[in-house]
Amino acid sequence: MSEGDNSSRHSGAMRSIELRRAIARLRISRFRVWSFGPSRNDSSGGRGRGHRLLSAAAFTLILAIIGFVGWVYSLGPLPLDEARQVSTTIVDRNGKLLRAYAMADGRWRLPVDAKTNVDPTYLKLLFAYEDQRFHAHNGLDPLALGRAALQLGTRGHIVSGGSTITMQLARLMEPRRQRSLYAKLRQIVRAIEIERSMSKEQILDLYLALAPYGGNLEGIRAASIAYLGKEPKRLSLAEAALLVALPQSPETRRLDRFPEAARKARDRVLDRMVEEHVVSADDAAQAKSVPVPTLRKPMPILAPHASDTALSTVKDNPVIKLTLDATLQKVLEPLARDRAIALGPNISVGIIVVDNESGDVLARVGSADYFDETRAGQVDMTRAIRSPGSTLKPFIYGLAFEDGFVHPDSLIDDRPVRFGSYAPENFDMTFQGTVPVRKALQLSLNVPAIVLLDRVGSSRLASRLRQAGGNLILPKDEAPGLAMGLGGVGVTLQDLAQLYAGFARLGTTKPLREIVTTKDDREPLRLLDQVAAWQVGNVLLGTPPPESAAHNRIAFKTGTSYGYRDAWSVGFDGRMTIGVWVGRPDGAPVPGLVGRMAAAPILFDAFARSGKTLSPLPKPPKGTLVASNAKLPLPLKRFRPVGELVRTGGEQALHIQFPLNGSRIDVDRSGGPEGAAMPVKVAGGVLPMTVMVNGTSLGEIDGRRQRLIDPPGPGFARLTVIDATGAADTVVIRIQ
Repeated sequence: MSEGDNSSRHSGAMRSIELRRAIARLRISRFRVWSFGPSRNDSSGGRGRGHRLLSAAAFTLILAIIGFVGWVYSLGPLPLDEARQVSTTIVDRNGKLLRAYAMADGRWRLPVDAKTNVDPTYLKLLFAYEDQRFHAHNGLDPLALGRAALQLGTRGHIVSGGSTITMQLARLMEPRRQRSLYAKLRQIVRAIEIERSMSKEQILDLYLALAPYGGNLEGIRAASIAYLGKEPKRLSLAEAALLVALPQSPETRRLDRFPEAARKARDRVLDRMVEEHVVSADDAAQAKSVPVPTLRKPMPILAPHASDTALSTVKDNPVIKLTLDATLQKVLEPLARDRAIALGPNISVGIIVVDNESGDVLARVGSADYFDETRAGQVDMTRAIRSPGSTLKPFIYGLAFEDGFVHPDSLIDDRPVRFGSYAPENFDMTFQGTVPVRKALQLSLNVPAIVLLDRVGSSRLASRLRQAGGNLILPKDEAPGLAMGLGGVGVTLQDLAQLYAGFARLGTTKPLREIVTTKDDREPLRLLDQVAAWQVGNVLLGTPPPESAAHNRIAFKTGTSYGYRDAWSVGFDGRMTIGVWVGRPDGAPVPGLVGRMAAAPILFDAFARSGKTLSPLPKPPKGTLVASNAKLPLPLKRFRPVGELVRTGGEQALHIQFPLNGSRIDVDRSGGPEGAAMPVKVAGGVLPMTVMVNGTSLGEIDGRRQRLIDPPGPGFARLTVIDATGAADTVVIRIQ
């Protein structure tokens, strides 16, 4: 090998060693840079210092990011639950506000749905003034921040803020008095969180509920109601601009304290809207000419008794919907108040309105004035147990019609009669003699009602009314007696209204409903058969109305309790039933307080103020016997009391031998109509005799005192036989 080759090999080895040393020095140098230690062998000088500064900056940035993330986590979750707390509001069947209750700390904060509760004009002004890109940004609007900074630099004062609506919502959710960079940074972080956890609609609704308007008013609804006296659904341009301006400085622009400052702020909003070409100069000038309100109005308190009951019944629900109609409620409350004042001191009035078809309560006026202590205003007299006077008489007649032993045009005696030690008398202490049953009910004669009740049975009347939803209250350990027909029992006005609605419904009642729930499982309750219910309604339609009122428009009945303590009037048309009570809540007598004079005029006025055209009553059901007395079957021409059933001259009293009372009859309808016939056999009585099933005549008994009849459908049936003298016998059977 030549010397040149050895020299070349040696030179290559040396270069390899130097290269490895250089790489080692570079590694050591990099390690020292990252470890921020000095490099004694760093010959690069400035480049080493640059590497150290860059590394230090990167490390500082990493620490800052870690610290920022830790700070964000330290903020905790968004306080959404607290922010979503609102005043409990009671609304009517159409969503109109009846009453709101302040929050526990006294603030008024009403829930808001921007789509349905807020005027579009206000929203247009709000977005143009506060957040033009609300629907586009994610909580932070850099353009708005830049514009605000530029305006501040060029004009020397704040023209528009850079905060988005979401940032303002973050500030409202976590209020802080100081205004600092830290507070602004916190708002930005919270705004981004809000945007990630809520939709734009939810953000807007929550902002509109929390925006401050001075004092204890929060949210646009509370402000609009308190300052403008109305919901913010329909706002003028001036009103919308005013509501946009107030939250910027709510305490210094309070309308009840600083109306001039509020006016100037409103006008500045209008000027901005002209600059932004949102409104025309002419419209803005006209809006500026409108004076601002200077007084704060009270929150609405409609249907206070119904609202209180709903609040105590429904828990943890910010919005409670009732079946009431706010428009109707609003006209009936002044009616009750004015009539109570006219009737004298300490008098109160209760009114309830029920929809016949649904059983929904459309209005409830519990007293003449909720805040009048002299009239016990906070006592709900529609739910108070009082003596009903003569208002139960129609149900006595209804059972008599159902039993088939009397007809509206039958004759009945109004003469002195005694039941043991009880001798009923009429209100005017006189007797009318023989009168049609129709007239006896229309004139509210006491003796005919008690005679019929004796025939029907007091216990049966009480049982039937309870079955239909009327909760009758008797004195302790006392059984139903004849006195209940004249008011010797306790009942509430709302129960009476439910029972009277059964006449318009042709024999069934519907349990009343006042609080709207998702599930409505109310079933109709039986009161009377259809024919009997229609007959009662037809008779009451002819009751003489109060002075100057139209005849034959409203079926109604009045009542006066013993000692002039309670005056009643309950009436119905084809659409609704209205009940009226008048008296003193403490039960003290009021001389001269009579249902016809005190309660009936209020009833007719309530119908007139309802704004509804009176609806006719239903047509007579199939099988209804509509005839004058002369054309009635002989047994129905005249009613004879039970005591006249016993004959002289050896005649036997009428008695149904078959079917027996309480028996079950199996009917085989497979063999056709003849195979399904049911025999009726009687003993005693005077021919001719009439057979009636559920109040419908099926023909006469033959000379052998028997007849085959077509049995009614499955269920209970009342079979009555009436002879030529008016004597009758009745059995109740069950067809299977």
